[in-house]
Amino acid sequence: MNPKVSLLAKSSFNAKEFIKLLKYYRLTWRRSRGASQAEELVEVAGRVCYMSFGKRQSPKSNKEYIQHLIASGHESVLEHVSWTFLVTGVSRAFTHQFVRHRIGFSYSQLSQQYHDEEDADFVVPYNMDKFPEAMKAWEESIKVAKSSYVKIRNAVIREENRLPMKNNKREIIRAMRSMARSVLPNSTETKIVVTANARSLRNYLNARGSIIGDSEMRIVSACFLEILQKDSPELFSDFKLKHLDDNSPIVVREKH
Repeated sequence: MNPKVSLLAKSSFNAKEFIKLLKYYRLTWRRSRGASQAEELVEVAGRVCYMSFGKRQSPKSNKEYIQHLIASGHESVLEHVSWTFLVTGVSRAFTHQFVRHRIGFSYSQLSQQYHDEEDADFVVPYNMDKFPEAMKAWEESIKVAKSSYVKIRNAVIREENRLPMKNNKREIIRAMRSMARSVLPNSTETKIVVTANARSLRNYLNARGSIIGDSEMRIVSACFLEILQKDSPELFSDFKLKHLDDNSPIVVREKH
């Protein structure tokens, strides 16, 4: 199973309303052709700080304006735009690391207390198939974990009268799954919805996209970057997608 990132939602910009407001102040805004809604929103947020519209607007294009913001380290205005993704085909080992990025991120993850994991999938570590002995040990451990999960779940259900919440079916199920999930490995596949702003995503890509020893993190970072550069290329133009000798992706930031 391979990681998959789907774009569910993104920021929109009501340009008509903003231009209407500028007219009230007798100002104009020279827009750049081809800029995305997110890129225009970032530019507007930055220009409002100085009301640099009309005669006070610099000759910089949207692309040049954003590049200047990033080069100067003035990335606070990038927090006004965000994207929501659904990430699937990833392991809980990945999400344990991923959710450490808290500032500017929101998460909603599949719950093992409310979702039965008897038919759970498992994520094979990248390149594991190149090590037959390790692969065999991994497959054996997965079989044991899945079997143990079912045995624990069924054993608790058979003797649910011993639970303190024996008259509450909902809590019995949650308690049963809490016990059973304890034997599931980090490689258990999970799903997570992520919302993050541009500044936080840039920080994530910079910190996680080029960690050589964490293939899954790099693969997901590459998926994010491909979507983000397609939607709003100027906000992520200093990141490049490259590949290592094993053909796995790596995200590298290159200063302008």
